[in-house]
Amino acid sequence: MTPAERRQMMLAGPIVPTILTLAVPNVLNVAMQSLVSIADGFFIGQLGTVDLAALALVFPTQMTLGMMSAGAMGGGISSSVARALGSGNKAAAEAAAAHALAIALGMAALFAIVFVGFGRQIYGALGGSGAALDRAEAFATILFLGCGAHWVANSMASVLRGTGDMKTPGLALVVTGAIQIPLTGALTLGWFGLPALGIRGPAVAAVIAFAIAAAWMLSKLTGSEAAVRLRWPVDGFKWRAFRDILKVGLIACLVVILTNGTVLVVTGLIGREGDAAIAGYGIGSRLEYMLIPISFGIGATLTALVGTNIGARQHARAQRLAWTGAFMAGGMAAAIGIVVAIWPDLWLGLFTTDPGALASGRHYLTIVGPAYGFFGIAMALYFASQGTGEMYWPVGANITRITIAGGGSLLALDSFGWGVSGLYACVALGIVAFSAVLAFSTTRRAWTG
Repeated sequence: MTPAERRQMMLAGPIVPTILTLAVPNVLNVAMQSLVSIADGFFIGQLGTVDLAALALVFPTQMTLGMMSAGAMGGGISSSVARALGSGNKAAAEAAAAHALAIALGMAALFAIVFVGFGRQIYGALGGSGAALDRAEAFATILFLGCGAHWVANSMASVLRGTGDMKTPGLALVVTGAIQIPLTGALTLGWFGLPALGIRGPAVAAVIAFAIAAAWMLSKLTGSEAAVRLRWPVDGFKWRAFRDILKVGLIACLVVILTNGTVLVVTGLIGREGDAAIAGYGIGSRLEYMLIPISFGIGATLTALVGTNIGARQHARAQRLAWTGAFMAGGMAAAIGIVVAIWPDLWLGLFTTDPGALASGRHYLTIVGPAYGFFGIAMALYFASQGTGEMYWPVGANITRITIAGGGSLLALDSFGWGVSGLYACVALGIVAFSAVLAFSTTRRAWTG
């Protein structure tokens, strides 16, 4: 499909087939990245409990790297490119691509400074000590010194998605993910005569795989047939182009922090009920993390589709696209939520056999699982909102969620004596409110013109 044909499909094609056509490569990419995460845990598990603990310590920051580079700042990049192309301004789209690369390099340097320079303090604050802390620091040092590969790969993938090209980044990330899995095993355990790097193995494999993906994406953006060519801006780097990306990307990074903050706040409150309660909630909330990349499969498509149509002043079509995609994502999340609410051990049994943790996890999923459909809708509308270039409402929605989940849970435990059931009910209510605020935002000026 030529760039012109792709743009015509985005602006005038039938809505459901267009979303499905563009979303499939993203969904496959998400599935592959999930397999990579599982493989990391499997291979590190061969080394022992201390190494697994080290991997667990780094996992939140590793997830933050992926969420910010692909979904948050990546959404800002995709939105900027899509809105420029939608308005017919190819020069602005190419300027956005160049500025996106500069931002990616800057963010990579920032991540290296924070998570290498202060990594030991961060992972110590998360509970690490002794050998586990030493190995977490070793893993993080390699991962974040090399995270420029992640930032460039995901940022250039976002440029391509902004043009409507979901196939190229999807194929590149699926293929390199397929390479990363056996490479992780080889470098961790010393297969094929390669050095057995232990805990450092998955980090080295990740940097190599994303470096290949970055080179792949750059080659597609520098060729003569590229829909948007990556080159030095004609007028040099301008704050206006940076601002167009950052007004979405930086605020989206704040949303990532708020999303993780919700889990941390509730974890602190549920900790009053003992280790089994923490374990059960932790396993249940991990499922919510899995729903985010599932929503990203459709959401990244919505960012580009909404951005292109907003740029072309087709606000009504942008709304229809957003809501159609939201119901698709919500339907998938609802199906998962209903299944785990009825049969929670299908999920919980993958992680624990402890009776107390299982009881706590069942309690959580029975109450919160039915709200997962709203979570899917909210995440899809969040990604769609990135396409409008307006992010105040998504931030407000997340603040509403954390206020209800955290503040309501505190009241449930301390003032009303509702116990854990009340706390979990507040978590579910926070998800519903998150969805409701984002739904209301689609009636605001950014969506209506």
